[in-house]
Amino acid sequence: MELINYGGYRKKTRKLNKKRGRRKGSKNKLSPGVTKMLGEASLQYAYGNFEQAISLLKEVVRLSPNLPETYNTLGLAHSALGNHKSAFDFYVIAAHLSPKDSALWKQLLTFAVQKGDTAQAMYYIRQAIRAEPKDISLRIHLASFYVEIGDYEKAAESYEQIQKLFPDNVDATKTGAQLFLKCGQTARSIGILEEYLKVHPSDADLSVIDLLVAILMENNAYEKTLQHIEHAQIVRFSGKELPLKLKVKAGICYLRLGNMEKAEILFADLQWKNAIDHADLITEVADTLMSLGHSNSALKYYHFLETNAGTDNGYLYLKLAECYLSLKERAHAIMFFYKALDRFEDNIDARLTLASLLLEEAKEEEAITLLSPPKDLDSLDMNSDKSNPWWLNEKIIMKLCHIYRAKGMPEDFVDAIFPLVCESLCVEALRQKVKVKRRLTKGILQQRTKIYNNLPTDSILCGIRPAAPKSELLVAARARKKIQKKEALKEEKKALAKAAGVEWHSDDTDDESQQEAFREPPLPNLLKNEENQCLIIDLCKALASLQRYEEASEIINLSMRLAYNILPLEKKEELRSLGAKMAYDSTDPNHGFDCAKYILQLHPYSLSAWNCYYKVLSRMGKINSKHSKHSKFIRYLRAKYKDCVPPIIISGHQFTMASHHQDAARCYLEAYKLLPENPLINLCVGSALINLALGFRLQNKHQCLAQGFAFLYNNLRLCEHSQEALYNIARACHHVGLVSLAASYYEKVLAIKEKDYPIPKHNDKRPDLMESGESGYCDLQREAAYNLHLIYKNSGAVDLARQLLKDYCTF
Repeated sequence: MELINYGGYRKKTRKLNKKRGRRKGSKNKLSPGVTKMLGEASLQYAYGNFEQAISLLKEVVRLSPNLPETYNTLGLAHSALGNHKSAFDFYVIAAHLSPKDSALWKQLLTFAVQKGDTAQAMYYIRQAIRAEPKDISLRIHLASFYVEIGDYEKAAESYEQIQKLFPDNVDATKTGAQLFLKCGQTARSIGILEEYLKVHPSDADLSVIDLLVAILMENNAYEKTLQHIEHAQIVRFSGKELPLKLKVKAGICYLRLGNMEKAEILFADLQWKNAIDHADLITEVADTLMSLGHSNSALKYYHFLETNAGTDNGYLYLKLAECYLSLKERAHAIMFFYKALDRFEDNIDARLTLASLLLEEAKEEEAITLLSPPKDLDSLDMNSDKSNPWWLNEKIIMKLCHIYRAKGMPEDFVDAIFPLVCESLCVEALRQKVKVKRRLTKGILQQRTKIYNNLPTDSILCGIRPAAPKSELLVAARARKKIQKKEALKEEKKALAKAAGVEWHSDDTDDESQQEAFREPPLPNLLKNEENQCLIIDLCKALASLQRYEEASEIINLSMRLAYNILPLEKKEELRSLGAKMAYDSTDPNHGFDCAKYILQLHPYSLSAWNCYYKVLSRMGKINSKHSKHSKFIRYLRAKYKDCVPPIIISGHQFTMASHHQDAARCYLEAYKLLPENPLINLCVGSALINLALGFRLQNKHQCLAQGFAFLYNNLRLCEHSQEALYNIARACHHVGLVSLAASYYEKVLAIKEKDYPIPKHNDKRPDLMESGESGYCDLQREAAYNLHLIYKNSGAVDLARQLLKDYCTF
């Protein structure tokens, strides 16, 4: 028992005293054969026998594959033979077998940089940093790679790590702060600078203080800025004068906080004598004063710069002009705006402001010259890489159009604004017509996965992340999954079609033409802005005054179609009225027909509206068409407004032109019931009944003829025996063969001399007829004499017929 216990005690003691881990000297040592082969390979490499060295090293790799020296020597041998790809691969293996050897990683980094492979270079530099964490050049190089790929946050964090490891590195501190500021992390930017100032309270670099002050002032932290400046004055510049830059910054902070007196004391060192040396500070002070409304004080500092900066500072002239403009000194403002435009002729805002000033000074011609294109356009150098010149800018053209419109210059107004309005409306119409599918096309997905295309395919390293920011990597990964899903679905459909024995056609509709990004219209808010809506109406009026009816009608139709739910009611009414008027005046009324219909629906009892509509209709040649929209529209109005006479008369005219005299008489009689004392209706009823009596199917022809003459005589009574009414009766008698009655009425017509009435003037009338000095265009004696001479000639009275022609029908 004692022996057993003793043995158990010894076993437990050994177990308790056993150390964890590998025992010293227990590592596998190289066999003598491997060591000898490795030595021989090194000698062969030294003697330049690279093939024999490689052969020996391969045998060493087979026997002992975990030796980094073997792969390193293999890389050297292959490199000497010119096999750089194999050499690089062996270097990679050697580096991974000895990860703490920073020299190998740096060598691989050099190779990757030479190849331009940013992804591998970043991988190698991170491994080198792990092997040698305190190598500042590696960390700076890594940060520069992050900046190159646009990952500013990672770059800033790298500089922050450098600043923590090496607190005295001013460049890393400043660069990290600027990068944090660039990626929108202002608090971290301020924090890294304040951390540096805590570590270096009395020997802080002045540029770090300047950068911190600038960042704080950009974020309107003026009180905190003053605290840092005062702390620097007490600690950093104890017993010394504060630098001028910090004094000026402090003065600007006091100025922003409303302490003008304290600010003026701090600005006292800024004089015109040292303006050249401190131009940036003086400009910042003047800009601050200008933004706070202290134009007089700002003007003093701007003049400091003008006196010392020479005559080539266009920006200074702009600021001086704005100062004088705020002080309402227009003459000085105009002078400096002209000086500024001599240097910056493409400054649109300055040109527009100057044009407004010239208009206020009643210098319209000068403003037009300022906004018009240069006269020597052929001599100008129009570079292809330059954007549109200033005279093609939309704001310039709009300003010029307002001037032309105010001055009553329709031709110039139309020439300036019509192309922009027409292009904008066409682009908007195309956008509404084409419906772009709301999905990502294959081209867009491939563009997003483009970062994967730069990865090397022949490298032994797999899975290296592309060199791109995290957000871009996430987007690229999603796009790649969508592409893979689409390809799988495509292959599945193809297999199903093949199994069904049908020919497979790809239904991939990712056509880039359907996803074409339409260009922006020149006037983006043309139909939404009330001022632009008035501009469209004025443009249509100007086009109508220039008799460019087709173009005006096109603009009206596009505007009504695109902005029917946006335009106010009064604007729509004005556009429709304008379209109807143009349809009435133009020779091609097709564009304004819908406007004329709409106006007629609004005013169904207006004779002017009916005259306009019927004239448009008669020119379109739709009166005789039974199945036209016109016929349906007339039937609709007759059914809705049963007491409205014009549509009834128009229907009668339509039947008359189609030789349906019975239907025409029915319509005219319906109108007669509503207006029995209307001369026109009585004339229409009488002519329709007489034409009906001359037909073959009517049995009571004499009764119908008598009724027709009764209405004609009623027309004669209502017209008070006018020449026209007598001629109508004579013509009716002549038409039915009552030549004796016709002759007597023709003689009555010849006995009356009718005076001329003014002819209505329209834009489509021929000017030669309008302005001719001929008289007697309202007199019917010539027509009556000719018809009467026919009666005399048929009856044998040739002499009387000849005398009538001689008296009335010769010139």
